[in-house]
Amino acid sequence: MEAVTSFFSSANLQWVLIGSLLLGFASGVIGSFVLLKKQSLISDAMAHAALPGVCIVYILFQVKSVPFLLAGAAVTSLIATQSIQTIVNRSRIKTDAAIGIIISVFFGLGIVLLTYIQQNSSGNQAGLDSFIFGQAASLVRSDVQLIAIGALVLIILTALFFKEFKISIFDPQFARGIGLPVTFFNGVLLFLVVAVVVIGIQMVGVVLIAALLITPPISARYWTDRLGLMTILAGIFGAISGVSGAVLSTALHNLPTGPVIVLSASLIFFISLLFGSRKGLLFKGVRHA
Repeated sequence: MEAVTSFFSSANLQWVLIGSLLLGFASGVIGSFVLLKKQSLISDAMAHAALPGVCIVYILFQVKSVPFLLAGAAVTSLIATQSIQTIVNRSRIKTDAAIGIIISVFFGLGIVLLTYIQQNSSGNQAGLDSFIFGQAASLVRSDVQLIAIGALVLIILTALFFKEFKISIFDPQFARGIGLPVTFFNGVLLFLVVAVVVIGIQMVGVVLIAALLITPPISARYWTDRLGLMTILAGIFGAISGVSGAVLSTALHNLPTGPVIVLSASLIFFISLLFGSRKGLLFKGVRHA
């Protein structure tokens, strides 16, 4: 008991728990809108495209300043998103194929650049590989504060534009008819997705951050058909996944945070799949019986 108390009394761990809780909640809430717009795979492309941005910034400036690295990740994520739209609009390639192409190209480039850095640097690059799968134990207090503040801002922005997102997603023609700038709010949602991907890659990693955007909303969908309740449930599921993953990966040293968070989110999904009060398999079985 004393060891557990000592473990949770660590100031840095407390910040990690706060950061992972807010990141998980923000991911679940924003992911709900992404899921309903059927753009979940685009968030996956954004996540994989963040790695080359991190590597390019390091190669150019030879510093591991987190704001600089995340700025590079944001730029390449936006470039990847625009590339997908360009391919779809100017060719006969479908959206899913375009996403697959962009993910392969950008993530492959990121791995090549990361390998180049590891082979040609003097050791200052240590920790960059944690961007692939995430590592909460390697985060310092300032990193976690950046994640926590960023996630909190994203939650507030989503709450402010909740009604506009809802109308734009479910009835875009009506939204345009009442003078709502649908294109603008689609851009705002895209910005929120990029932001949550960028601030979350240190903790969850570029490979699995998209799962934190997708799995909690899908789980919430088995419990309700109401968007407001769905976003709250998705946020709670994401927060539980984030906190449990951060605790386990910190307690068990060298265990990547991203996979543990995703496994936690997957466990919640399977529970929802079976016991969800709206669309769960058990609920359906009882209703049909």
